[in-house]
Amino acid sequence: MKLFVSEGNPHCLKVLAALEVTGVQCDVQFVNHEERVVPFLSRPALPALLLPSRLHLFSSNAICRYLFEVSGQDCSELCGQWLEWEATDLQPAVLQAFHMAVLQGKGSEVSKVLQGSLNYLEQSLSKRNTPYLTGDAVSVADVVLWAALYPILSDSSLPFGEGNCVKTWFDRGAALHSLQSAAQKVLQGKGLQGMKSYMQKLPAPQSSACRDTQPCNSSPAECEESERLVSEEEMEAAAVTWSKSLSAGPSATDRQHPILPVDGKRNILVTSALPYVNNVPHLGNIIGCVLSTDVFCRYGRLRDWNVLFVCGTDEYGTATENKAREEGLTPQQICDKYHAIHASIYKWFQIDFDYFGRTTTEKQTEIAQDIFWRLHKHDFLMEDTVEQLRCENCQRFLADRFVEGICPHCSYPEARGDQCDKCGRLINAVELREPQCKVCGQTPVIRSSKHLFLDLPKLESQLEQWLDKSTSTGDWTANAKQITRSWLRDGLKPRCITRDLKWGTPVPHPDFKEKVFYVWFDAPIGYLSITANYTDKWEKWWKNPNQVELYNFMAKDNVPFHSVVFPCSLLGAQDNYTLVSHLVATEYLNYEDTKFSKSRGIGVFGDMAKDTGIPSDVWRFYLLYVRPEGQDSAFSWSDMATKNNSELLNNLGNFINRAGMFVAKFFDGCVPPMELQPEDKKLLALVGWELQQYIQLMDKVKIRDALKHILNISRHGNQYIQVNEPWKKIKGGDTERQRAGTVTGVSVNIACLLSVMLFPFMPTVSQTIRDQLNAPQSCIGTMLQGTGTFVCALCPGHRIGAISPLFQKLEVDQIEALKKRFGGQQPEDEPPKKKTTAQSAASTQPAAVPAPAAEVAVNGVDPEKAKQLTQAVAEQGEKVRTLKAQKAEKAVITAEVAKLLDLKKQLALAEGKSPEPAPQKGKKK
Repeated sequence: MKLFVSEGNPHCLKVLAALEVTGVQCDVQFVNHEERVVPFLSRPALPALLLPSRLHLFSSNAICRYLFEVSGQDCSELCGQWLEWEATDLQPAVLQAFHMAVLQGKGSEVSKVLQGSLNYLEQSLSKRNTPYLTGDAVSVADVVLWAALYPILSDSSLPFGEGNCVKTWFDRGAALHSLQSAAQKVLQGKGLQGMKSYMQKLPAPQSSACRDTQPCNSSPAECEESERLVSEEEMEAAAVTWSKSLSAGPSATDRQHPILPVDGKRNILVTSALPYVNNVPHLGNIIGCVLSTDVFCRYGRLRDWNVLFVCGTDEYGTATENKAREEGLTPQQICDKYHAIHASIYKWFQIDFDYFGRTTTEKQTEIAQDIFWRLHKHDFLMEDTVEQLRCENCQRFLADRFVEGICPHCSYPEARGDQCDKCGRLINAVELREPQCKVCGQTPVIRSSKHLFLDLPKLESQLEQWLDKSTSTGDWTANAKQITRSWLRDGLKPRCITRDLKWGTPVPHPDFKEKVFYVWFDAPIGYLSITANYTDKWEKWWKNPNQVELYNFMAKDNVPFHSVVFPCSLLGAQDNYTLVSHLVATEYLNYEDTKFSKSRGIGVFGDMAKDTGIPSDVWRFYLLYVRPEGQDSAFSWSDMATKNNSELLNNLGNFINRAGMFVAKFFDGCVPPMELQPEDKKLLALVGWELQQYIQLMDKVKIRDALKHILNISRHGNQYIQVNEPWKKIKGGDTERQRAGTVTGVSVNIACLLSVMLFPFMPTVSQTIRDQLNAPQSCIGTMLQGTGTFVCALCPGHRIGAISPLFQKLEVDQIEALKKRFGGQQPEDEPPKKKTTAQSAASTQPAAVPAPAAEVAVNGVDPEKAKQLTQAVAEQGEKVRTLKAQKAEKAVITAEVAKLLDLKKQLALAEGKSPEPAPQKGKKK
C-alpha cells in the first residue's frame, strides 16, 4: 500500500495519526496539493491510499477506517455514527473555523463557529461516562475527531470554553505520540499557520447558516457540486471520450441458458437469501434480499460480467407444517401455493432471476445427504442428548421459532427459541424464561431427545483462516464482518443439525431415520440444489473456487448462518466447494415508525404493492433510495411522495422530457449538429465524473449511494438547459440557433446515458427512455465499460421517437389514503379476535371501553404519566443500546435492562394494559 499526503492538509493529519496508532505497514509519500494521484478524479484528492488491488481510497475517514480494520479493529455501529457526524457536522464547521483563523485573522470568532459541535460532543461524552467515544479503548472515531480538532484545540491563543469532558477526552489524544508526530509532519511546527498554503487554494466555505438550510437527505455529492472544479485537461479528455464510437458487443439483455463459467471472464455466482415459503414478503424483505441482488446482477451484466443469479423458496420446517394445518392443506400444497405467490410478487417487482427454484426437490435431498455423509466420514459430526421444549397440548416438540420467552441474556420479553432479536445472542430454547408455545399459548415442558451436531469447534481454525482471506479481499459489509467476529470472539460451540419433525430433508443415518435436517443446515444447501435443478453442470459453479466469485445477499439476521455455519459445513465436506467471497448484508427497513405486521395490517406487503396504482419502478426507486445500507431506515409514505415528485418528476423526468421535446419541437425529431464550447466540455467532464463515481460505488455494492449520482447528472442537465435557454436561442440568428442545437444534442445524449445507468434500478423506465430516444442497443454495452465511457450515442441526424412524460405526481390525498389503508386497524375498527383456551380462561374482565378524551386517569389509565414514561423508556432504551455498543460489563447492562423492563411495566399500567406478557397466538412468519 502507498499513502499519498501533503503538508498543511488537515485531512492528512487524520490518516497519518491512524497509521501511527494502528502500526500498519504502508509507504508514505508527500506530494504537493495540486498533484492528482487518483487518475479518474476530476480534481486533486488528498489524502489518497493506493490499495494492493490498485484501487484508491480518497476519503480521509474511509482511509482511517480501512487502516483500523486491516489491523484487526472493526468499526462498531456507534463508531460509524461518530464518523458520519464528523464528516457531515463537525468537518464543515472546522473548515470554516480554519478559514476564519488562518485567512481572515478572526481567531477570536472561531469559538462561535465550533461551539455547537463542541456542545454536542460534551453532552455525548458526559452521558456515556467512558474515557473514549465508543467505550474503554481508543477507536478510529477518537483518532479522526482528535485529529480534526487538534489544530484548533491545541492552539492556546484561541479562546475556547470547551467543557470538562471534551477537555479531558482531547487531552488524552493530544498526549499521544502518534498524534503529535502526525501533527509535526503535516503542520511543520507552525500550528494553524502551517495550513495557510492549503487553505488559500480552497473555495470559501459555506457559513453555518447556509449549511443549516441543506435538506437532511441530500447526499455529499449534491452538496459538493458548487465547489467542484474541472481542469482544462479533464474537459479535453471528456471531449475525446465523447467523440468515440459505440462498441459492438453483445447486449446485457442477451443471455443463453444455461449460463456456465467462462474462461477469461469475471464469473460471478449471486444468491439472495431464500425467502421462507409460508409467508408473503413485505417491503423490508424485498429490499433486503431479492431487489438489492437484482440491481447488482443487472449492473454486472451491463459491465459484461458473466453473472448467474439463483434464488428460490425455503420450504421445509415446522412453520410450513403449522401453516398447512391452519389452512387445511398438506405441507406440499402450502409450498406449491406460496411458491407461486412469491414468484408472482417478484415478477411484478421485475426481479430478473436466472432461475427461481425451491428446496422441496430430489436434488436437495441428494446434495444435503451427500454433504452430511462427507461430514460424518471426516468426523465433524457428534451425537448428544439434548433437552427440548415439548408442547403437550399440541403433542409435538417445538421448533425454535415456535417458542417465545424472556431472553436469558438481556431480558427482552419476546426472544425466539434460537436467537434474541434485541441483543443478537444465540439461545437454546430451554434457556428462555417463561417460555410459551406460539401456537396455543401454553407453557411447554422439557423432554430429552438424541440429536446430531456439527462439531464447529473442530472446524474453527479452518474457518478463521478462510475468513481472514475472504473478508480482506472481498467486499463484506461492515455489519457482516462485525456479526461474524462477535460469533468467533466467544468461541464456536457444536450446532445441532437435526430436528424432531416430519416435513424436511430426511436424515439418512439409520439411528436417526425419524428425524429431518434442521433448517439452518439444510436451507443454505438449497442454493446448490436450486442451481442443480437449473443445470446438471452445477458443480462448475459450486465446486470451482478458483474461477468463481460468490456473492451472498441477505438481511443482517441471516449473517451467522452464511458466514459461519454454512461455510463450516462446506469446509468439513472437503469437496472443493466455492465459498462466499462477498457477503452483503443490509440493516432493517421499518414501516413508518413501527414494524411490518401482516396480522395487524401494518405495512405494505409484496402482494399489495401492485394494487396501489404506483408502478413497480417507482417502488423499486424509493426502496433503493432508502436502502438500509449502514443503519436501519424506514419506509415513509410522505417521503416516498416527496422523492417521487422532486427527484423523479421534477428532476430526472423533467430533464429527460425537456431534452427529447426540444429535439422533437425545434429540430423535427432529428438530433442537431453539435459544436462543443468550453461550457459543454465542462458539463461532459462533470457528467463523466459522476459516471465514474457511480461505477466505483456499484462495483462495491454501495447501491443507494450510486443512485444519488444518477440524480446528480440530471441536476447538472437541468441547470445546463436553464442557463442556456435553447427555447429562446432557437428564435435567434444562426449562431444562437447553432448554440440551441448543441445544448439540445448534448442534453439528449445525457438522457441516453441516464437510461443506461437507470437500467439496474428502474428497468421499465430505462427501456421507455431508450424507446423514446430510439437509442441504439449498443449504447447499453458501451457506457459502463472500464471506469465509464460517456460517448455521443445519438449522433447528428439520429431520429428519435415519440416523447411523453415518464412519471406522474403522487397527490397528497392519494398518499394520505394509502397511509391510512396500510396503517393497521384502529381499535374501534378491529374485529373481535378468537381467543385460545388459555386466553379465554384468563379473560374474566369485561371488554375495555374507549377512554374519555380528557387527559385524566380513568380506570387506571393516566395519559400524562404515560407520556412521561414513554420518554423515560426511550431514554433508558438508548442508554441500554449505548452500553451494548460499548461492550460494557455484563452486570452493568443487566442492571440497566432491569430498569428498562420496570419502566415498561409502569408504562403498561399507565396505559391501562397488563404489565405481564400475555399468551400469544401464532404469528405468521
